[in-house]
Amino acid sequence: MTNLNKDKPNIIFILTDDQGPWALGCAGNHEIKTPNLDRLAEEGMRFENFFCTSPVCSPARASILTGKIPSQHGIHDFIRENDNPHLPYLNEHVSYTELLAKEGYVCGISGKWGLGNDYEPQKGFSHWYVNLYDGGHYFNPKMVRNGEVVNGTGYLTDLITQDALTFLEEGSNNDQPFYLSVHYTAPHHLWVGEHPQEYVDMYDDCSFESCPQETEHPWFLPLSNPSNVRDNPRENLKGYFAAVTAMDYNVGLIIDKLNKLGVRENTLICFMSDNGFSCGQNGIWGKGNGTYPQNMFDNSVKVPAIFSQPGRIPTGQIHDALLSQYDIMPTLLDYLHIDNPESNELPGSSFVSILEGKADDERKHVVVYDEYGPVRMIRTKSYKYIHRYPFGPFEFYDLIKDQQEGNNLYDDPDYQDQIRVLRSELDRWFLQYVDPRIDGARQPVTGTGQSNLVNPSNEDKPTFNQEGRLFKVGQTSKNS
Repeated sequence: MTNLNKDKPNIIFILTDDQGPWALGCAGNHEIKTPNLDRLAEEGMRFENFFCTSPVCSPARASILTGKIPSQHGIHDFIRENDNPHLPYLNEHVSYTELLAKEGYVCGISGKWGLGNDYEPQKGFSHWYVNLYDGGHYFNPKMVRNGEVVNGTGYLTDLITQDALTFLEEGSNNDQPFYLSVHYTAPHHLWVGEHPQEYVDMYDDCSFESCPQETEHPWFLPLSNPSNVRDNPRENLKGYFAAVTAMDYNVGLIIDKLNKLGVRENTLICFMSDNGFSCGQNGIWGKGNGTYPQNMFDNSVKVPAIFSQPGRIPTGQIHDALLSQYDIMPTLLDYLHIDNPESNELPGSSFVSILEGKADDERKHVVVYDEYGPVRMIRTKSYKYIHRYPFGPFEFYDLIKDQQEGNNLYDDPDYQDQIRVLRSELDRWFLQYVDPRIDGARQPVTGTGQSNLVNPSNEDKPTFNQEGRLFKVGQTSKNS
């Protein structure tokens, strides 16, 4: 019999890879085709100001899972899996999936893990179907099923969904509640020649007004896998949009399966991306490491976010609270009435009151924080301050007057009081939560990957890759 225990609802957490906050029809993009995600938003609550904890995949994913910022869990950049493929990065940190498993949840993952050691089930997951990194290719990928490497046949997005549907079918035969992570690699590059032609053809006549190809940012870096995005943006945009639409179709299959199994009303669906992305906006193609030094543009640090459970979460709601991925763990545990023994050590807190539409969030979310190695951000609804250790360059934006972040006001005398206040708040907040042993502000994180645990005793191999990263002190951005 399928789980229908309202005190322990099922959870499906759908996570995409590098999906910009603008890459949703329901977010106002009239060009991209996302009918199933638009439907999910109509059946639940969409957030306009949801932020990743770090604008790159592995740190963000670790923060979602543990509720900790990178300077607490020690993953500060994307993990270069081929450098140390069996290294588990989160052994010392409790994940919410482990707590769910202890409460009787059957936990499964289908898709990208991205947190080290793809070969072994970890963190409470008893069902393990993840893809091995192979440079971003989408067809016929190598997968790991419960510890065994298998050759996948077909399109990766479809394979992830097929496994998720099987998990749901099997879960319908027992009384235990389930938790399922569906982690798509879409729309992460590669884009040209990597997606079913039927989806690419949908954008033959698209003008891509939603992705203006702005003047190249002086800090812009070409993607690690050359795809000539600046020379051929149109074909890359068609591939990016196709990847999103193909993923959206598969999300529809999952929703339909829940309805068919009769568990949709007892299942919380969470949808978001690990980090944001720009496809020409701000003069870059990429996320936080699309520039050097790393950037904190809103398109990098904001993510699409939708939560839906019929009968518990109000439908058709759009909320503008400033929320972060470090709020995910306390929220899910609160939603399920599960205690977390480490809650006092975590920076986030529950926004269940918002999800249930009972009252305004009593915490008055007015500030969110972000970090990417030595780059840190504090953001309110009106202002954004970016601090780079040790010597800058620093940035400050008036987001009311300058939503595109094109005018750096750090040296403007009219804003010095606001800058001092935000810098002080930034310092106090990170001082409260940072583990000094793994403080990102002291690490040589350059956006080209992490190969080892952050540990001063690692003398045999550098922790962070620094190839190709040269930046002259005093060099400024086009916005300075």
